[in-house]
Amino acid sequence: MNRLLNQTYYHNSVFDYLVALGAIVIGLLLLRSVKHIFFRKIRRWVKGTRTHFDDLLVEGVDRFLLPALYFAIIHAGISYLTLSEKAQNVLGVVTTMVITFLFVRLVSTTILMLLRTYVRKQDRGEEKVKQLGGLMLIINAVIWLVGLLFLFDNMGYNVTTIITGLGIGGIAIALAAQNILGDVFNYFVIFFDRPFETGDFIVIDDKSGTVDYIGIKTTRVKSLSGELLVFANSDLTKSRIHNYKQMLRRRVVFKLGITYQTSLETMKLIPGLLEDIVKAQEPVEFDRAHFVSYGDSSLDYEVVYYVLSHSYNKYMDIQQNINFKIYEEFQNRGIEFAYPTRTLFLVNEETETADVPLARQR
Repeated sequence: MNRLLNQTYYHNSVFDYLVALGAIVIGLLLLRSVKHIFFRKIRRWVKGTRTHFDDLLVEGVDRFLLPALYFAIIHAGISYLTLSEKAQNVLGVVTTMVITFLFVRLVSTTILMLLRTYVRKQDRGEEKVKQLGGLMLIINAVIWLVGLLFLFDNMGYNVTTIITGLGIGGIAIALAAQNILGDVFNYFVIFFDRPFETGDFIVIDDKSGTVDYIGIKTTRVKSLSGELLVFANSDLTKSRIHNYKQMLRRRVVFKLGITYQTSLETMKLIPGLLEDIVKAQEPVEFDRAHFVSYGDSSLDYEVVYYVLSHSYNKYMDIQQNINFKIYEEFQNRGIEFAYPTRTLFLVNEETETADVPLARQR
């Protein structure tokens, strides 16, 4: 047995390999036990708190500290062995790659959680959090690029040459993809300026619908008829956008006409009657009701009021109730609605000609 343990392979005995393997296995098992015992309690405690700092702490432990400890145990076990120069170089490169990977992941997670915390504090924060996907994609790309440059620098490569090459390549890509880059920059304009958000009802020129998704290059709008409208972000920032979800109240103007046979007393009562009908609705703010003009075949009244809601369905419900009530009150009072009419005067030419001599004799 001792002879087997003392046999040497690649500068290390079998006993050395068993010690290294045992140290790695025991270390991983101990760390796994500590993770299950302590970190479960920490997670339960964090879920009961309202601050986001402890969430960030737990996320950092999960995505950086624990993987780093796992790798440190494996690294310590391998380092116990006598390694050749080539193996030591490979281990050094792997260590640098792992540390770079974990550090970049930690930075990316920290920035994401800080952004989420900042956005959630704003009005309608949960809706805005859904739009962080495109922004985080760009931020992650920048972070990973910096991480790769750091890795290449530590591996002995000339980073200056790489950056110069990336700069020249970046200029060529920028010239070839101007429209795409324009849409990407306009995504940042939409994200930070907030002309609209997911769930807003907007009108762009003759197109209208609810914003379904805001992407890096395009924004998708679900129209009232059901189809999905796709707009380039550059087109949206150049257009005049009507955002109805931001409307605190909706101004409503409607007219109605009554017949010319209506008496003067009844005409004077109608503005007050219309005002009472409008004020009976909720939530509305009455503005005015007037007899405004003499139409071709009607006496015209104009009513103005405000619906204190941005919902189009709410506005239509209120207007419908007003129309029903006006019809009911006009029926009870015998007031007739006007409709286009025309009076024709017919002249009998024979009778007119026969009457001419008679008029001369007289």
